Amino acid sequence: MTTPPPRTATVFHDVRPFGGPARDLVAVDGVLVADVSEVPADAVVERVDGGGRLALPTLVDAHIHPDKTSWGEPWHTRRPARGIAEYVAGDVELARALPTPVGERALRLMSHAAARGTRAMRAHADVAPAFGLSGVEGVAEAARKLAGIVDVELVAFPQHGVVREPGVAELLAEAAASGLVSHIGGIDPAGYDAEGCGDGDQLGTVFTLAEKHGLGLDIHLHDRGETGLGPLRDIAARTRALGLRGKVNVGHAFAVAQLSGRELDETADLLAEAGVSLTTVALSGTTILPFRRLAERGVTVGLGSDGVRDSWSPFGNADMLHRAWLAAWALDARLDEELEACFRLAADGGAELLGLPRAELRPGSPADFMLLDGECVPQAVVDQPGVELVVRAGRVVAVDGRLV
Repeated sequence: MTTPPPRTATVFHDVRPFGGPARDLVAVDGVLVADVSEVPADAVVERVDGGGRLALPTLVDAHIHPDKTSWGEPWHTRRPARGIAEYVAGDVELARALPTPVGERALRLMSHAAARGTRAMRAHADVAPAFGLSGVEGVAEAARKLAGIVDVELVAFPQHGVVREPGVAELLAEAAASGLVSHIGGIDPAGYDAEGCGDGDQLGTVFTLAEKHGLGLDIHLHDRGETGLGPLRDIAARTRALGLRGKVNVGHAFAVAQLSGRELDETADLLAEAGVSLTTVALSGTTILPFRRLAERGVTVGLGSDGVRDSWSPFGNADMLHRAWLAAWALDARLDEELEACFRLAADGGAELLGLPRAELRPGSPADFMLLDGECVPQAVVDQPGVELVVRAGRVVAVDGRLV
């Protein structure tokens, strides 16, 4: 007869959840309980001194591209690029120039993100003849090594297009059948992927694959105006028709960022009724989604890093607290409630999008949090204090920015 493993409990003494009064946070088997009286008598108990630090939920990166990163690699000098096609060519050039395999680069970046307080992410990996499935396989390998530290959903992403690039549809089908991915991606069906490509049906291809293999969909939509809104309406209609509510997301959705008033509300209602979520990456004041208004109308919105030091841009650091700062900056947030909303976008919006329970720092919620030398949520968003300790499922997984 096999002896069951001992139950575990950790008491985090003298911490201030959300900047409130100092108290203990007690985790039993990865879940917070009311106090030490709920620790089982036979549990192995560890005690951690919080030193009066601010305790905040760890965050969710709802949109990141670990396969593209040059994080930790020699500096890469970027050339001017006009449009997606030239950026895509830069992706291939950079991938061929980097000496480190994609799995190692992805692991390096994803480990850094976890050590900075990311508990889960939705990672996109390019699928194209130039790469085959190496990006998917590399990110999946990194995700396995980080199991128990950061949850990873993996998207097979056709950055090069589905219709315009021969062989991509077949590679997407291979990825869908591989068991490595949770989502199939797409990109600008009426814009980039339709340029000079005749009457190909990208959305038909990716929705068919998702339905056949029981996968979700996560589609990049950069196009503005009707070129973006038309496919968005089509995505909502297909989602309803196939019963995929809650399994379809649209990233960027710049066309929605341009809307206001009645037009915004009608679009939000359409997405909410279909169960289509959105992600934003806070690139600028003109492209960030009006996430508070969308949420009021019932649309789930998450926040992501997008590319991190890749061929598209030298910027990005996979730090979701900093991404909340960027969202606040882009929106000219000034009030405490506005700053806290940006933090909640990174914490709760992403959790809902990935189907995770919120880390609310109260009994019954997952023991997923970070300790910082800070005062309150708005101040932490603005001042960006260093994350001194990261806890996942009640276990300390990082100290002073490094995994342990």
